Parts: sequence; structure tokens; C-alpha cells
Amino acid sequence: MENAQAGEVISVEERFGRSGRAPVSVSHDRPAPKEESELSNKVAAILTRFTRWLDSYGETSWDHQSFFAGPVGGKAKALYYRHGTIGTAAVAPIILCEAFLPWTRRFFHHRIRFPIADAHYAMGFLFLHQASGKSSCLEKASHFLDELKKSRAPGFEEYCWGYPFDWVTRGGVLKKDTPLITTTPYVYEAFLQGFKATQRDEWKQVLASIAHHARFEIKDFETSPAASSCSYSPFDGGGVINAAAYRAFLLFSASQSFSNDDYRKTAERNLNFVLEAQNPDGSWYYAVDGVRDFVDHFHTCFVMKALGKIYTATGDEGCYSALAKGTEYYLKNLFDEEGLPKPFSKAPRLTVYKRELYDCAECINLGLVLRKSFPSFEKTVVRVIKEVTSNWVKPDGSFRSRRLHLGWDNVPMHRWGQSQMFRSLAYYLSEQPTSNVCQVDAGNNGHPSRN
Repeated sequence: MENAQAGEVISVEERFGRSGRAPVSVSHDRPAPKEESELSNKVAAILTRFTRWLDSYGETSWDHQSFFAGPVGGKAKALYYRHGTIGTAAVAPIILCEAFLPWTRRFFHHRIRFPIADAHYAMGFLFLHQASGKSSCLEKASHFLDELKKSRAPGFEEYCWGYPFDWVTRGGVLKKDTPLITTTPYVYEAFLQGFKATQRDEWKQVLASIAHHARFEIKDFETSPAASSCSYSPFDGGGVINAAAYRAFLLFSASQSFSNDDYRKTAERNLNFVLEAQNPDGSWYYAVDGVRDFVDHFHTCFVMKALGKIYTATGDEGCYSALAKGTEYYLKNLFDEEGLPKPFSKAPRLTVYKRELYDCAECINLGLVLRKSFPSFEKTVVRVIKEVTSNWVKPDGSFRSRRLHLGWDNVPMHRWGQSQMFRSLAYYLSEQPTSNVCQVDAGNNGHPSRN
């Protein structure tokens, strides 16, 4: 493994090509230059409209979990986990609202701010700054990073983040602001990208604090002589596969940025857990507890995206082999007959929607991470971007949230797709020639909304 010099903070995007396998430089799946130029210009225009919508709408929103984040929905969900028949009757009206009356979220909870969304918006504006060179984009990114410093989980010495609502789970209630290893790595990556753009020492200090939290306040649980799962929060028992993948990526990155071999050793055990948990067909279940054995789109993307980043950072051959199997499974089983992302290959229950903005966003993100090593992602990325830019953009500039079996869920949810799609399209744009993105604009002269 190639370690960075002490104190050198390296972004994931800079690591492409450092691994032992040379990335593919030419792909027959890549669109023609004219087609890619037209698409990138369309994406730039859509992102400009989106930033103006964001200024107008504000930085709080409802959420996928709004139905269950308040006292009524939370009690119904808890009852569902404890008492099957009675609980099903309790949640059924809420599920019907989700399926047919998605706007009724406002009756169950209020708009709130989400650290995951702020991290994605920060990264998105940093990609736009990289693409356009406009200072307004950097100002917007700095604003979201400053908001993240304010929203850190209280009661913890190190920087960490969780959900801003009580989350009812199968194992009990995770109280508001409980740190989650599925949230904190996004913030780490946002500050990492921000530090590379500005060299602000305070952001490097935040990175060091986040890494310390991930190493010592998230717990390890041995699963084999070479592997360990990790806790989802500082207080649970582990076993969730994407949680270990997130932590492995964060600690591999921190081990190189801060020349810390202890971080690397811990990351390797989490990585080995993820590799050992892969099914023979190339898929990953959500968890290894024998209960949550569903295979869905965006959690698969989370796992593979983390492995892709680790592979580009380290050249680990185990990562490459897992990604090769995972890519074959993913492209064959998590897309519908139109070649677009579908929610599940193995669903845990009846789904009330046909397609999910979140799935589309993570598909684009994953494809951009992996397409240099796996060129089959080229067509997938372009196909999904064309679908989103053609059918998912609303007149106000925001994105539709879900395609239901009848109609659309048009409630804009920052954590559940809006911010992820903004980041993925900005990431795509940042890899295009500068001449194609000169018209991108951060909106509102770089000044954040007051909402």
C-alpha cells in the first residue's frame, strides 16, 4: 500500500490510476464527443436551475422518514416491529399515504435540516467550483461545511453526526443526534474535498477529529480471524455490511492522510468483513443477521462505491475481485427492463414505488467511481443521466423524488435524493471539458438562503 507523506490529505478523485491495475483509458462504451458535450451542457443548465430553486426553497425539508419521525408514526412503527398483525394495521394507513398521498408528510412531521444533505451539497458545490472556477460555488460549499460544524452530535468529544430525528428501528429507538457511521463518512469526505480546495487548517482539524471518532467511538466485533464488523452507532452490536464499508473507506483515507497505521489495520479488518460477506452470486445482503437479507439498489451502491474508493487508493486485489463479481450482479439484477435502476433484486416487503431518485443518484455516483476500471458503467451512467434530465426535473428546478406505481412523489426531500442527485450530476460535470460547463452558476451570487 502506498502511504501519503505525513500531513498530506488526498482526495479520492486524485487517486485514480495509482492502483496496481492501470485504468482503462479508452472505452467503446463512452458516448461520442458531441453527445457528451450536449449532455454536459444540459446538466449544467439543470444544475443552475436547481441552485436557484435551493436558494428559494431553503435548506430544510421533509424526508422519506417524515411519516415515522413524529410521535404518531414512531409509535405505529414501533408497534409494527413488536406485534406483527396489530402493527401492520397501525402502519397500513401511513403506507397508503406514502403510496398515494405523499404530500401528507407535512401532517406527520416538520421540515428539518439533514447533515447528510449538507455534506452532499458541499461536495456538489465543490465539484462545480472545480468545473467552473467560480468563487460563488466555493462560497456555497464553505457555507454548508460551516453548517455541518454547527450540527455535530452534542455530547461527543469528537466531530460526528447522525439523524436529526428519533429513528425507530427493529432494535429500538436511536435517539436524535446519535452518531451514525453511515452519516459521518459523508461529512468526512466533504471536509476532505473542501480542505483540498482551500487548505483551511480548521477543516483539516475537523478531519482528524472525525477519524478519531470513527476509530475509537465506533466499536469492532470480530467475525473471523482476519475480519471484524463494526457498530452502526457507538451503542449497537454491528453486522450491517454497508456500515463496515463506510468505516473501512474513512479509515483507509485517514490512514494515508495522517500516516496512521492503526487506522489502516482497523480498516483492513472491516474491509475483510465486507469481502467475506459477499454472496457467491456477487451480491451483498443488508446485514449478516439472517433477518435483514434483502438486496436493494442504493445499499449495494454504498458497498461497491466504498470498495471502489478503497481500490483506487490502495490497489487491493481483493477489492477488485469483489467489484468484478459485484458489477456483474449489479448490472444484471438491479435494473429493470428499460435499463433503469430498480429498488430491489430481493425485496423484504411490498414496495409502493416503481423507481427512486436516490437509486438513480447512487447509480450515477457508483458508475463515475468505477467506470475507469469497469467500462461497462459508461453506458449506464449516460442512460441514467438522460432519464433523470428528461423526466425527473420539475418546472421549479428541483427533482421528482419517486415514480410511484400511479403518478409521482413530488415532495422535495434534501436527504432522500435531492442532494445526492445534485452531487452526482456536479461530479459528472467536473469530469467534462471546462468549455462545456462555462455557463454553470451557483445562484444568488453565492449567498446561502436564509430559510
